[in-house]
Amino acid sequence: MSKWMVANKRADFDAIAARFGIRNITARLIANRLITSNELSLDQCNERTIDAYLNGDESMLNDPHGLADIEKGAGVMLEKIAEGARIRVIGDYDVDGICSSFILVSGLRLFGGNVDCVLPDRVKDGYGLSIKLVDEACSDGIDTIITCDNGIAAYAEIQHAKEMGMTVVVTDHHEVPYESSEGEESKADCACARKEKLPPADAVIDPKRRDGSYPFREICGAVVAYKFLQVMDSIAQSGDYAVTVPERDERSKFFRQMLIFAGIATVCDVMELRDENRIIVRRSLELMPECTNLGLNALINVNGLDAHSMSCYQYGFVIGPCLNATGRLDLAGRALSLFFSKDKNEAAQTAQDLKELNDSRKDMTKQGVDKAADIVNDSCVDGVVPKVLVLYLPQVHESIAGIIAGRIKEKYYRPTIVLTDSGDDCLKGSGRSIENYDMFEELSACRELFIKFGGHKMAAGLTLAKENLEELRSRLNNSCRLEGSDFEPVLHLDMQLPFNRIDMELVREFQRLEPFGNGNARPVFAQRDVSILSGRILGKNRNVGKYRISDEGGRIYDMMYFGDMSRWHDFLNSRFGSESVKNLYEGRMCEDMKIKIAYYPDINSYQGRESIQLVMSDFS
Repeated sequence: MSKWMVANKRADFDAIAARFGIRNITARLIANRLITSNELSLDQCNERTIDAYLNGDESMLNDPHGLADIEKGAGVMLEKIAEGARIRVIGDYDVDGICSSFILVSGLRLFGGNVDCVLPDRVKDGYGLSIKLVDEACSDGIDTIITCDNGIAAYAEIQHAKEMGMTVVVTDHHEVPYESSEGEESKADCACARKEKLPPADAVIDPKRRDGSYPFREICGAVVAYKFLQVMDSIAQSGDYAVTVPERDERSKFFRQMLIFAGIATVCDVMELRDENRIIVRRSLELMPECTNLGLNALINVNGLDAHSMSCYQYGFVIGPCLNATGRLDLAGRALSLFFSKDKNEAAQTAQDLKELNDSRKDMTKQGVDKAADIVNDSCVDGVVPKVLVLYLPQVHESIAGIIAGRIKEKYYRPTIVLTDSGDDCLKGSGRSIENYDMFEELSACRELFIKFGGHKMAAGLTLAKENLEELRSRLNNSCRLEGSDFEPVLHLDMQLPFNRIDMELVREFQRLEPFGNGNARPVFAQRDVSILSGRILGKNRNVGKYRISDEGGRIYDMMYFGDMSRWHDFLNSRFGSESVKNLYEGRMCEDMKIKIAYYPDINSYQGRESIQLVMSDFS
């Protein structure tokens, strides 16, 4: 059961409603999403920030020149293009890596660059830049390497490239590694004194660098690549470099198209939909009907989607997994080649292959999650789940370790690391964290155990010798400071809202708050004394509930539940008894079944008619 917390943000809701032509309820919802602290409410929730939230477009994106080294890096690349040097983009095998590689390669070619791209093989090469990839680039006659969505932690690999006479530019968005001073008292005390360990590249562009002035650090690799090309564009127009500068209309069309891919990557890399991220994703969804990319359009079609009504859900749970499946079970280069496809039939076939590959990945994932859950249950002592779950699944394909870690983290609400065999007595895996546990920080304290690791607060990837497994599990659990309520997931509610205050116009007004996702949650409300009158179980897998409910005034409403049906039924059985639950589904009225629900209102369209339906998020 989640811990419910109702937002208590303070602002002049009536004034906001009057200024922007919205209802007081909607004004409060906007304030809840903009304000992180009531002490900062005037800075975070004012006419400028609300206007950007409701009406933001490309003109409101942050100035890329605030990124440290970006002008230097852009100049290096323009100089190399002018020289006719061979350039290689090295990305990563996830959605962000694929999209940022596509953006970067397309942009460098726009300015006349002689550029190709290599994405690492997850099993043979591992994450990001490697010595092997550097050596291959050198053998292929590559003069310049530019990374995207990786490189910030590749100190030895970039040093190797420099020793071989290559030029290297890094574009990344991950945390910058640091050098620890001896005698550190605690993580908190030494955080500000840490010295960043930047790789020895010719330019290092990363919003996480302390010496930059960029105002928003939480952008993905594809957005960094997009910003990098914007700076290249502005510098190229000065005429200081002998490069191709396309006409203004061509450049404008290019950046509009690339914004679509930057939005997909932002959602699939689970970046918070705050600040410019929200603008990028919203514009990406709005521009999707204008998409000219044959490969992306084929992927949309093969999944039965409509480009005119795309959502963050479809980015994150339909498009993204198809792209990710290639990096997990095949080669990410197939997804990248889809985006570069010039033949409609070829694009359709590749898109179909990606969908089928993702379907097979789903089956493997379910088996892995079931096995991981068995291990967790066996590791409980007196019913207590360990604070940090470090799970060894030797039979699981390493490519789905991160997905399994995420599912187990959601099930038990514990920081979770899933490790698999990678050969040579080494383990490789991924971690997913919970809100109050900084996984990158905790793993950094154990970095001598790793062959390689990197990531951020909520996720990490790591490789270690098999003999260090128990030591890692022991140290992470012994040093974990989480207690009691830290292990309770929190459901943030916007307000208590009686059903009778909801009408179709208000629900449509809520759509102005879209896109919903991480950092910009769909509005969730609370209502007490809800009577469950009757119910039906729907779906091929019987995993959806539809109910007739009433409020304290006796008004009748339709309610849907798409969550964990077994948890829901356990709750009903324990609260009201199995006989009452049986009556509920057999059509006998159950007016004595009263609960409190967390919900959001939605519009149900059926045979051309629209009606309001309530969707339950949680219950108590």
